Amino acid sequence: MSTLKLKDGTEIFYKDQGEGPVLMFHHGWPLSSDDWDAQVIFFLQKGYRVITHDRRGHGRSSQNIYGHNIETYAADAAELVEFLDLKDVVHIGHSTGGGEVIRYVNKYANGRAKKAVLISAVPPIMVASESNPDGVPMEVFDNIRDQTLNNRQQFYIDLTIPFYGYNREGANVKEGIQRNWWRQGMMGGIVAHYDGIKAFSETDFREDLKAVDIPVLVLHGEDDQIVPYQNAALKSIKLLKNGTLITYPGFPHGMPTTEAETINKDILEFIKA
Repeated sequence: MSTLKLKDGTEIFYKDQGEGPVLMFHHGWPLSSDDWDAQVIFFLQKGYRVITHDRRGHGRSSQNIYGHNIETYAADAAELVEFLDLKDVVHIGHSTGGGEVIRYVNKYANGRAKKAVLISAVPPIMVASESNPDGVPMEVFDNIRDQTLNNRQQFYIDLTIPFYGYNREGANVKEGIQRNWWRQGMMGGIVAHYDGIKAFSETDFREDLKAVDIPVLVLHGEDDQIVPYQNAALKSIKLLKNGTLITYPGFPHGMPTTEAETINKDILEFIKA
């Protein structure tokens, strides 16, 4: 196992595989780098060097109780990039990882980032407020907190249903995908997952999106039941200086897994452009 001890003592698990142009993947809540398996093998076979890591408190990284916010997640990613001396990196983030990516690129990249990809990502800001009146009500996130705190084992099974669109007519429900999601979630620490809900729902990324000038690809499913695309992708693209938007009718939040063939092709085209 490859781990990096960060400045605050947290150990971050990472995988560094292949040779070639560098891609770095940032996973969603409450998962791990294993959630990128369908992308990792695809891009390794295309001749890329692929870096994935488990966010602090998630997967095989330290289960400490501190720093579970977007600012620290982005700073952690920067330490890993600098430790591996990565340059001209394409950063790819799913869901919470998309927020981590845009904050990293804006504040911590120091010229090391080449492009970015936001998949089913939480920016600009999820929660409803006076400045975001059509956002998701706070009651939704309070329920996620309650379920994570008091019912995590069952909640992490139940959440896979809307996550992958398995509640839609004609859905090809795969128990193995559900079990793998549950496995990744239960590997992580409950404090990290509980605090992470505030991080992904209440962090405001609007200024990050406005500031970033590298090319950014925004991918979002139009049937995303976790991060509604109208409040996310459609708003993010208006704030980006150099953004490209692709939305997919019928695709769910977990489309990097269920629709990997389509997603991988569009990412590859963007990277090579």
